Amino acid sequence: MTDVLINFDDYQKRARELLDPMIYGYYASGAQDEITLDRNQSAYQDIFLLPRVLNDVSVRSTETKVLGETISFPIMVAPMAFQGMAHSDGELATVRAAGAAGSIMILSTLSTTSMEDVVAAASGPVWFQLYVYKDRELTEGLVKRAEAAGCKALVLTVDAPLLGRREADIRNHFHLPAGMEAKNLLPAGMQRLDKAENDSGLASYVASLLDPGIAWKDIEWLRSITKLPVIVKGILHPDDALKARDYGASAIVVSNHGGRQVDTAQATIKALPKITEQLNDSIEVYVDGGVRRGTDVLKALACGARAVLLGRPILWGLAVNGQAGAEAVLQLLKADFDLAMALCGCRSVQEIQRDLIAE
Repeated sequence: MTDVLINFDDYQKRARELLDPMIYGYYASGAQDEITLDRNQSAYQDIFLLPRVLNDVSVRSTETKVLGETISFPIMVAPMAFQGMAHSDGELATVRAAGAAGSIMILSTLSTTSMEDVVAAASGPVWFQLYVYKDRELTEGLVKRAEAAGCKALVLTVDAPLLGRREADIRNHFHLPAGMEAKNLLPAGMQRLDKAENDSGLASYVASLLDPGIAWKDIEWLRSITKLPVIVKGILHPDDALKARDYGASAIVVSNHGGRQVDTAQATIKALPKITEQLNDSIEVYVDGGVRRGTDVLKALACGARAVLLGRPILWGLAVNGQAGAEAVLQLLKADFDLAMALCGCRSVQEIQRDLIAE
Protein backbone atom coordinates (compact mmCIF):
# COMPACT_ATOMS: atom_id res chain seq x y z
CA MET A 1 0.00 0.00 0.00
CA THR A 2 1.36 3.42 -0.98
CA ASP A 3 2.18 5.53 2.07
CA VAL A 4 2.09 8.94 0.41
CA LEU A 5 -0.40 9.86 -2.30
CA ILE A 6 1.41 12.30 -4.57
CA ASN A 7 -0.42 11.88 -7.90
CA PHE A 8 -3.68 10.61 -9.34
CA ASP A 9 -2.29 7.15 -10.06
CA ASP A 10 -1.59 6.78 -6.33
CA TYR A 11 -5.18 7.76 -5.53
CA GLN A 12 -6.55 5.32 -8.07
CA LYS A 13 -4.48 2.43 -6.74
CA ARG A 14 -5.57 3.16 -3.17
CA ALA A 15 -9.22 3.48 -4.25
CA ARG A 16 -9.05 0.13 -6.02
CA GLU A 17 -7.90 -1.47 -2.76
CA LEU A 18 -10.84 0.08 -0.90
CA LEU A 19 -13.76 -0.30 -3.31
CA ASP A 20 -15.90 -3.32 -4.06
CA PRO A 21 -14.78 -4.73 -7.47
CA MET A 22 -18.20 -4.08 -9.03
CA ILE A 23 -18.07 -0.43 -7.97
CA TYR A 24 -14.46 0.08 -9.00
CA GLY A 25 -15.18 -1.58 -12.33
CA TYR A 26 -18.12 0.75 -12.95
CA TYR A 27 -16.08 3.86 -12.22
CA ALA A 28 -12.86 2.85 -13.97
CA SER A 29 -14.00 1.01 -17.09
CA GLY A 30 -14.78 2.17 -20.60
CA ALA A 31 -16.59 0.81 -23.61
CA GLN A 32 -15.57 -2.44 -25.31
CA ASP A 33 -11.77 -2.59 -25.80
CA GLU A 34 -11.28 0.68 -23.91
CA ILE A 35 -9.20 2.18 -26.73
CA THR A 36 -10.80 5.61 -26.37
CA LEU A 37 -10.54 5.39 -22.58
CA ASP A 38 -6.77 4.89 -22.88
CA ARG A 39 -6.30 7.41 -25.68
CA ASN A 40 -8.03 10.19 -23.79
CA GLN A 41 -5.09 10.13 -21.41
CA SER A 42 -2.23 9.10 -23.70
CA ALA A 43 -3.15 11.69 -26.34
CA TYR A 44 -2.06 14.42 -23.93
CA GLN A 45 1.34 12.72 -23.83
CA ASP A 46 1.61 13.08 -27.62
CA ILE A 47 1.46 16.87 -27.30
CA PHE A 48 4.69 18.68 -26.50
CA LEU A 49 5.14 22.16 -25.14
CA LEU A 50 7.33 25.11 -26.16
CA PRO A 51 7.82 26.97 -22.86
CA ARG A 52 8.55 30.70 -22.82
CA VAL A 53 11.29 32.00 -20.50
CA LEU A 54 12.43 35.19 -18.75
CA ASN A 55 8.87 36.38 -18.32
CA ASP A 56 8.88 37.20 -14.56
CA VAL A 57 6.39 34.64 -13.24
CA SER A 58 6.90 35.59 -9.60
CA VAL A 59 3.23 36.61 -9.37
CA ARG A 60 0.60 34.40 -11.03
CA SER A 61 -3.16 33.96 -11.06
CA THR A 62 -4.99 30.78 -12.02
CA GLU A 63 -8.42 32.48 -11.94
CA THR A 64 -10.76 32.43 -14.90
CA LYS A 65 -14.44 32.97 -15.71
CA VAL A 66 -17.00 30.47 -16.99
CA LEU A 67 -20.37 31.85 -18.08
CA GLY A 68 -19.50 35.01 -16.17
CA GLU A 69 -18.70 33.16 -12.91
CA THR A 70 -15.20 33.58 -11.49
CA ILE A 71 -13.55 30.33 -10.43
CA SER A 72 -10.17 29.97 -8.76
CA PHE A 73 -8.74 27.75 -11.51
CA PRO A 74 -9.98 26.47 -14.89
CA ILE A 75 -11.01 23.07 -13.53
CA MET A 76 -14.60 22.05 -12.78
CA VAL A 77 -16.03 18.83 -11.37
CA ALA A 78 -17.48 16.67 -14.13
CA PRO A 79 -20.92 15.07 -13.71
CA MET A 80 -20.50 11.54 -12.33
CA ALA A 81 -23.30 9.19 -11.38
CA PHE A 82 -23.80 7.32 -8.12
CA GLN A 83 -21.06 8.95 -6.02
CA GLY A 84 -22.56 7.41 -2.89
CA MET A 85 -20.91 4.15 -3.95
CA ALA A 86 -17.49 5.76 -3.45
CA HIS A 87 -18.23 7.23 -0.03
CA SER A 88 -21.27 7.46 2.21
CA ASP A 89 -21.30 11.27 1.90
CA GLY A 90 -21.29 10.98 -1.89
CA GLU A 91 -22.24 14.14 -3.76
CA LEU A 92 -22.41 16.17 -0.53
CA ALA A 93 -18.70 15.57 0.00
CA THR A 94 -17.96 16.47 -3.62
CA VAL A 95 -19.91 19.73 -3.64
CA ARG A 96 -18.26 20.83 -0.40
CA ALA A 97 -14.84 20.00 -1.85
CA ALA A 98 -15.62 21.93 -5.04
CA GLY A 99 -16.73 24.95 -3.02
CA ALA A 100 -13.65 24.85 -0.82
CA ALA A 101 -11.49 24.76 -3.92
CA GLY A 102 -13.33 27.71 -5.46
CA SER A 103 -14.73 25.69 -8.33
CA ILE A 104 -18.06 24.48 -9.78
CA MET A 105 -19.68 21.08 -9.40
CA ILE A 106 -21.78 19.63 -12.20
CA LEU A 107 -24.32 17.33 -10.56
CA SER A 108 -25.43 14.20 -12.38
CA THR A 109 -29.09 13.42 -12.96
CA LEU A 110 -28.17 9.98 -11.57
CA SER A 111 -27.03 11.34 -8.24
CA THR A 112 -27.41 9.36 -5.03
CA THR A 113 -28.24 12.66 -3.29
CA SER A 114 -31.09 14.94 -4.32
CA MET A 115 -30.27 18.14 -6.14
CA GLU A 116 -31.98 20.15 -3.40
CA ASP A 117 -29.72 18.67 -0.72
CA VAL A 118 -26.60 19.14 -2.85
CA VAL A 119 -27.30 22.80 -3.58
CA ALA A 120 -28.13 23.39 0.08
CA ALA A 121 -24.70 22.02 1.04
CA ALA A 122 -22.85 24.04 -1.63
CA SER A 123 -20.71 27.11 -1.02
CA GLY A 124 -20.14 27.60 -4.76
CA PRO A 125 -22.15 27.26 -7.96
CA VAL A 126 -23.81 23.97 -8.94
CA TRP A 127 -24.73 23.11 -12.52
CA PHE A 128 -27.18 20.31 -13.24
CA GLN A 129 -26.43 17.63 -15.83
CA LEU A 130 -29.57 16.51 -17.62
CA TYR A 131 -30.58 13.42 -19.55
CA VAL A 132 -33.70 13.60 -21.70
CA TYR A 133 -36.19 10.91 -20.73
CA LYS A 134 -38.90 9.43 -22.93
CA ASP A 135 -41.24 10.92 -20.37
CA ARG A 136 -40.88 14.62 -21.22
CA GLU A 137 -42.94 15.64 -18.21
CA LEU A 138 -40.34 13.97 -16.00
CA THR A 139 -37.57 15.77 -17.90
CA GLU A 140 -39.33 19.12 -17.58
CA GLY A 141 -39.91 18.42 -13.89
CA LEU A 142 -36.17 17.91 -13.38
CA VAL A 143 -35.47 21.21 -15.13
CA LYS A 144 -37.95 23.09 -12.96
CA ARG A 145 -36.56 21.48 -9.81
CA ALA A 146 -33.01 22.43 -10.82
CA GLU A 147 -34.09 26.03 -11.29
CA ALA A 148 -35.98 26.12 -8.00
CA ALA A 149 -33.10 24.51 -6.12
CA GLY A 150 -30.70 27.20 -7.31
CA CYS A 151 -28.65 25.44 -9.99
CA LYS A 152 -26.95 27.99 -12.25
CA ALA A 153 -26.88 26.11 -15.57
CA LEU A 154 -28.10 22.98 -17.32
CA VAL A 155 -25.60 20.60 -18.91
CA LEU A 156 -27.42 18.53 -21.51
CA THR A 157 -25.70 15.21 -22.25
CA VAL A 158 -26.26 14.34 -25.92
CA ASP A 159 -23.99 11.37 -26.59
CA ALA A 160 -26.02 8.65 -24.87
CA PRO A 161 -29.12 7.78 -26.94
CA LEU A 162 -28.20 4.26 -25.87
CA LEU A 163 -25.52 3.16 -23.44
CA GLY A 164 -22.12 2.10 -24.77
CA ARG A 165 -21.26 -1.57 -24.24
CA ARG A 166 -19.28 -1.56 -21.01
CA GLU A 167 -18.06 -5.09 -20.63
CA ALA A 168 -16.88 -4.77 -17.05
CA ASP A 169 -20.42 -3.81 -16.02
CA ILE A 170 -21.87 -6.77 -17.91
CA ARG A 171 -19.46 -9.20 -16.25
CA ASN A 172 -20.14 -7.69 -12.83
CA HIS A 173 -23.94 -7.41 -13.34
CA PHE A 174 -23.64 -3.79 -12.29
CA HIS A 175 -26.49 -2.51 -10.12
CA LEU A 176 -26.96 -0.06 -7.28
CA PRO A 177 -26.13 -1.55 -3.88
CA ALA A 178 -28.99 -2.19 -1.50
CA GLY A 179 -30.47 0.97 -0.02
CA MET A 180 -29.01 3.26 -2.70
CA GLU A 181 -31.19 5.16 -5.16
CA ALA A 182 -31.05 7.79 -7.89
CA LYS A 183 -32.59 10.41 -5.61
CA ASN A 184 -33.39 12.97 -8.29
CA LEU A 185 -35.88 10.52 -9.79
CA LEU A 186 -38.07 10.36 -6.71
CA PRO A 187 -41.07 10.42 -6.67
CA ALA A 188 -41.24 9.42 -10.36
CA GLY A 189 -40.57 5.76 -9.49
CA MET A 190 -37.38 5.56 -11.57
CA GLN A 191 -34.92 5.70 -8.69
CA ARG A 192 -33.95 2.04 -8.53
CA LEU A 193 -31.30 0.45 -10.72
CA ASP A 194 -31.52 -3.26 -10.10
CA LYS A 195 -29.50 -6.25 -11.16
CA ALA A 196 -30.22 -7.40 -14.72
CA GLU A 197 -29.80 -10.95 -15.98
CA ASN A 198 -26.78 -11.19 -18.31
CA ASP A 199 -26.46 -7.42 -18.60
CA SER A 200 -25.58 -4.21 -16.80
CA GLY A 201 -28.45 -2.79 -14.81
CA LEU A 202 -27.54 0.65 -16.11
CA ALA A 203 -27.72 -0.47 -19.76
CA SER A 204 -31.20 -1.86 -19.15
CA TYR A 205 -32.21 1.35 -17.35
CA VAL A 206 -31.02 3.60 -20.18
CA ALA A 207 -32.63 1.48 -22.87
CA SER A 208 -35.98 1.52 -21.10
CA LEU A 209 -36.14 5.14 -19.94
CA LEU A 210 -33.87 7.52 -21.87
CA ASP A 211 -35.03 8.89 -25.22
CA PRO A 212 -32.96 7.68 -28.21
CA GLY A 213 -34.96 10.10 -30.36
CA ILE A 214 -33.29 13.16 -28.85
CA ALA A 215 -32.48 15.64 -31.65
CA TRP A 216 -31.28 19.21 -32.25
CA LYS A 217 -34.79 20.59 -31.82
CA ASP A 218 -34.69 19.42 -28.21
CA ILE A 219 -32.13 22.11 -27.42
CA GLU A 220 -34.70 24.66 -28.54
CA TRP A 221 -37.38 22.87 -26.49
CA LEU A 222 -35.14 22.92 -23.43
CA ARG A 223 -34.40 26.61 -23.86
CA SER A 224 -38.14 27.29 -24.14
CA ILE A 225 -38.83 25.82 -20.68
CA THR A 226 -35.96 27.34 -18.71
CA LYS A 227 -34.18 30.62 -18.14
CA LEU A 228 -30.95 28.80 -17.27
CA PRO A 229 -28.10 28.71 -19.79
CA VAL A 230 -27.87 25.39 -21.64
CA ILE A 231 -24.49 23.74 -22.13
CA VAL A 232 -24.31 20.84 -24.60
CA LYS A 233 -22.03 18.02 -23.48
CA GLY A 234 -20.82 15.26 -25.78
CA ILE A 235 -19.58 17.13 -28.87
CA LEU A 236 -16.70 15.74 -30.94
CA HIS A 237 -17.47 16.84 -34.52
CA PRO A 238 -16.77 20.48 -35.49
CA ASP A 239 -20.04 20.68 -37.44
CA ASP A 240 -21.97 19.60 -34.33
CA ALA A 241 -20.23 22.32 -32.35
CA LEU A 242 -21.55 24.90 -34.81
CA LYS A 243 -25.04 23.39 -34.68
CA ALA A 244 -25.05 23.47 -30.89
CA ARG A 245 -24.18 27.17 -30.98
CA ASP A 246 -26.76 27.91 -33.66
CA TYR A 247 -29.50 26.09 -31.73
CA GLY A 248 -28.81 28.31 -28.74
CA ALA A 249 -26.26 26.56 -26.54
CA SER A 250 -24.35 28.94 -24.27
CA ALA A 251 -21.34 26.62 -24.21
CA ILE A 252 -20.30 23.11 -25.19
CA VAL A 253 -18.27 20.35 -23.60
CA VAL A 254 -15.99 18.47 -25.96
CA SER A 255 -16.49 14.98 -24.55
CA ASN A 256 -16.60 11.31 -25.48
CA HIS A 257 -18.23 10.38 -22.16
CA GLY A 258 -14.93 9.37 -20.62
CA GLY A 259 -14.43 6.66 -23.23
CA ARG A 260 -17.64 4.96 -22.14
CA GLN A 261 -19.78 5.32 -25.27
CA VAL A 262 -18.29 4.82 -28.77
CA ASP A 263 -14.99 2.98 -28.53
CA THR A 264 -12.36 4.31 -30.96
CA ALA A 265 -14.02 7.74 -30.84
CA GLN A 266 -11.32 10.39 -31.06
CA ALA A 267 -9.57 11.50 -27.90
CA THR A 268 -11.06 14.78 -26.75
CA ILE A 269 -7.81 16.77 -26.72
CA LYS A 270 -7.30 15.79 -30.37
CA ALA A 271 -10.84 16.85 -31.32
CA LEU A 272 -10.61 20.14 -29.42
CA PRO A 273 -8.47 22.34 -31.74
CA LYS A 274 -10.69 22.00 -34.82
CA ILE A 275 -13.77 22.72 -32.72
CA THR A 276 -12.35 25.86 -31.14
CA GLU A 277 -11.13 27.06 -34.53
CA GLN A 278 -14.60 26.59 -35.99
CA LEU A 279 -16.34 28.38 -33.12
CA ASN A 280 -13.81 31.22 -33.03
CA ASP A 281 -14.72 32.32 -29.48
CA SER A 282 -18.43 32.63 -30.33
CA ILE A 283 -19.33 30.45 -27.31
CA GLU A 284 -17.30 28.97 -24.46
CA VAL A 285 -15.75 25.53 -24.91
CA TYR A 286 -14.89 23.11 -22.13
CA VAL A 287 -13.27 19.69 -22.44
CA ASP A 288 -13.17 16.52 -20.36
CA GLY A 289 -11.50 13.12 -20.56
CA GLY A 290 -7.99 12.09 -19.60
CA VAL A 291 -6.88 15.16 -17.62
CA ARG A 292 -4.35 13.97 -15.05
CA ARG A 293 -1.61 16.62 -14.87
CA GLY A 294 -1.34 20.38 -14.73
CA THR A 295 0.33 20.32 -18.14
CA ASP A 296 -2.83 18.62 -19.48
CA VAL A 297 -4.91 21.57 -18.28
CA LEU A 298 -2.45 24.01 -19.83
CA LYS A 299 -2.51 22.12 -23.17
CA ALA A 300 -6.32 22.14 -23.21
CA LEU A 301 -6.40 25.91 -22.63
CA ALA A 302 -3.71 26.45 -25.26
CA CYS A 303 -5.95 24.56 -27.70
CA GLY A 304 -8.81 26.94 -26.99
CA ALA A 305 -10.73 25.48 -24.06
CA ARG A 306 -11.99 27.86 -21.38
CA ALA A 307 -11.81 25.14 -18.70
CA VAL A 308 -11.54 21.39 -18.20
CA LEU A 309 -13.84 18.99 -16.37
CA LEU A 310 -12.23 16.52 -13.96
CA GLY A 311 -13.97 13.19 -13.42
CA ARG A 312 -12.57 9.90 -12.18
CA PRO A 313 -9.77 11.34 -9.97
CA ILE A 314 -12.49 13.01 -7.88
CA LEU A 315 -14.03 9.57 -7.31
CA TRP A 316 -10.68 8.14 -6.25
CA GLY A 317 -10.25 10.99 -3.77
CA LEU A 318 -13.77 10.40 -2.45
CA ALA A 319 -13.11 6.69 -1.99
CA VAL A 320 -9.86 7.34 -0.14
CA ASN A 321 -10.99 10.08 2.24
CA GLY A 322 -14.41 11.53 1.47
CA GLN A 323 -14.58 15.31 1.20
CA ALA A 324 -10.97 15.73 2.28
CA GLY A 325 -9.87 13.29 -0.40
CA ALA A 326 -11.84 15.02 -3.16
CA GLU A 327 -10.52 18.38 -2.03
CA ALA A 328 -6.94 17.05 -1.95
CA VAL A 329 -7.31 15.85 -5.55
CA LEU A 330 -8.53 19.27 -6.71
CA GLN A 331 -5.78 21.09 -4.84
CA LEU A 332 -3.18 18.69 -6.24
CA LEU A 333 -4.22 19.51 -9.79
CA LYS A 334 -4.47 23.23 -9.05
CA ALA A 335 -0.89 23.28 -7.70
CA ASP A 336 0.35 21.24 -10.65
CA PHE A 337 -1.37 23.61 -13.09
CA ASP A 338 0.13 26.64 -11.37
CA LEU A 339 3.57 25.02 -11.66
CA ALA A 340 3.00 24.29 -15.35
CA MET A 341 2.01 27.92 -15.92
CA ALA A 342 5.16 29.18 -14.20
CA LEU A 343 7.45 26.82 -16.08
CA CYS A 344 5.87 27.84 -19.40
CA GLY A 345 6.20 31.56 -18.68
CA CYS A 346 2.51 32.30 -18.06
CA ARG A 347 1.35 34.69 -15.35
CA SER A 348 -2.36 34.26 -16.04
CA VAL A 349 -4.63 31.88 -17.91
CA GLN A 350 -5.06 34.62 -20.56
CA GLU A 351 -1.38 34.26 -21.42
CA ILE A 352 -1.82 30.56 -22.27
CA GLN A 353 -1.90 30.67 -26.07
CA ARG A 354 -1.59 28.24 -28.97
CA ASP A 355 2.08 29.10 -29.53
CA LEU A 356 2.94 27.07 -26.42
CA ILE A 357 2.06 23.90 -28.37
CA ALA A 358 4.83 22.37 -30.46
CA GLU A 359 3.35 21.69 -33.91
